[in-house]
Amino acid sequence: MRNIAKWRCQLTKYDIEYVSRTSVKGQAIAHHLAKFPIDDDTPINSDFPNEGILQVNDEEERLRWKMYFNGAINSTGSGIGTVLIFPKGRHLPIVAKIDFPCTNNIAEYEACILGLQVTVDLKVKALEVVGDSMLTIFQTIKQRKTKDPKLVPYHEYLEELTKNFENISFMYTPSMKNQFADALATLASMMSITKENLIEPLDFEITKDPAHCDMIEAADDKPWYADIKHLLQTGQFPAFTDRHDRRTLRRIAAHFFLSGETLYRRSSNATLLQCRQKRGTTPDGRSA
Repeated sequence: MRNIAKWRCQLTKYDIEYVSRTSVKGQAIAHHLAKFPIDDDTPINSDFPNEGILQVNDEEERLRWKMYFNGAINSTGSGIGTVLIFPKGRHLPIVAKIDFPCTNNIAEYEACILGLQVTVDLKVKALEVVGDSMLTIFQTIKQRKTKDPKLVPYHEYLEELTKNFENISFMYTPSMKNQFADALATLASMMSITKENLIEPLDFEITKDPAHCDMIEAADDKPWYADIKHLLQTGQFPAFTDRHDRRTLRRIAAHFFLSGETLYRRSSNATLLQCRQKRGTTPDGRSA
């Protein structure tokens, strides 16, 4: 603003008045285009060649299998892990211990081939292969050439296995999204496995309740937290408890808070969780 005032004073002796430039309004442009239209007889093509680009074939997606693979090499040994995901969501972990010297790239090929061999035995026809090895994935989709003579036989055998599928695709993913297969490969590399101590497939469970809830058995239709509530109300332990039970019950009760007749449990973020006998009941055990 100081420079503009200075220029304006200098222009006054020439009888010239400085006028600041205003912005062009969008409505003025619209009026101008409407007043001077441009003749264009080019027909409008309403066809959209990629109109199905965001559509998903439900039948194909429902029958599609997915496979994650990874290899691991460390000071204790080498191992490979593969996770085969069924169309309905079931996960099948496959683990193998490598008992010969190999490189990290060879371990990745071994893991991928192991998973493909299993899917071929299961007669899978549509498969999506996912791995965090850029070399294996990009060589398979022919974006990179296989120059290492040690990897050439692996690459040829992998291509031979892909001929058993009607639809197969390979996709690279960051290692942080391939943690299950990575954990299996690391586990296999660190364990000492022989023919005499073969390990059965892993079974994973989801624990939804704290383990201490199973310690106190419900008797006489009392809620599971009856002894905890009694201890907080009276400061006395049940008559049937011994020294070890009292120490355990005292440690558990430290995480609970009693307000009147309602018992709460303190969560890790200081939130109070109301204790109920079972889902759909009130704190006194009646149906809600």
